[in-house]
Amino acid sequence: MGRGDLTNAEWEQLEPLLPASGARGGRWNDHRMVINGVLYRARTGLPWRDLPERFGSWMTVYKRHRRWSADGTWDRLLSAVQAAQDAAGLVDWDIGVDSTTSRAHQHAAGAPRRVPPPAPSKGGTHGDKAGRPGAGELGGPAGGGGQAGECLGRSRGGFTTKIHLSADGRCRPLSLVLTPGQHGDSPQLRAVLERIRMPRIGPGRPRTRPDSLAADKAYSSRANRRYLRRRHIRHTIPEPRDQRANRARRGSAGGQPAGFDAERYKKRNVVERTINRLKNFRAVATRYDKRAYVFLGTVTVAALVIWLRT
Repeated sequence: MGRGDLTNAEWEQLEPLLPASGARGGRWNDHRMVINGVLYRARTGLPWRDLPERFGSWMTVYKRHRRWSADGTWDRLLSAVQAAQDAAGLVDWDIGVDSTTSRAHQHAAGAPRRVPPPAPSKGGTHGDKAGRPGAGELGGPAGGGGQAGECLGRSRGGFTTKIHLSADGRCRPLSLVLTPGQHGDSPQLRAVLERIRMPRIGPGRPRTRPDSLAADKAYSSRANRRYLRRRHIRHTIPEPRDQRANRARRGSAGGQPAGFDAERYKKRNVVERTINRLKNFRAVATRYDKRAYVFLGTVTVAALVIWLRT
């Protein structure tokens, strides 16, 4: 077993969840070897063609990763691991929400103009309630393709993709959303929370509502607070100075001051620490994938490893 490969205990968790056959009823190559190849590439960020020979054909590893990114296999593996830990009472539902940018390498540009596969349910690009991509995002109404259609944009950080995420109190990703780098944080809060869907082992609906949420002042808006109250989610979001001044200027029409729990807000650092964990994977810290759904699969693989090893 090489450094970073699946341990026997981790493999025992994943093996029953993996598909048994490939296209046209054929047999897959060894799943464990291929997954280790995907993990190696996510951790090191090297080109697919430079994968060590111990992982087999680089093309097999790449195609498996691309297929599982498109059909939601990585997402189902992550959901199953999360459900097992939730059933054991190991998930802290006092969550944090934030975002980070991944600088896009020049190899991430130049994807052909065609509509890529839809995003899976737990992670995806920003869209409507049903998880369908929105305008200018992955497979938007304009026909997809181009930089915006692949969640690539220009920001102060350069050519970037932004990863919006929620994290539980043990610093593990719960949901993921991709947008172009110039998109703001506040409009994505609803999309991030609506992709939290924790299956239950046994009867019962998946859990979709956290106990509480902490986020920085970038998420402070009337629409976000109204949405959180409607879903009965306790939240701690500081109010920016300009919003406080505007509310005071309007007098009684400005409404009541936003509540703020300083002790609960201290837990916001869990999402910052989760981002640090994700960016230990070089293929997440820098985006090398042309397709947004493939990059989302890479981020999901990193999240899966974090859950397996926490």
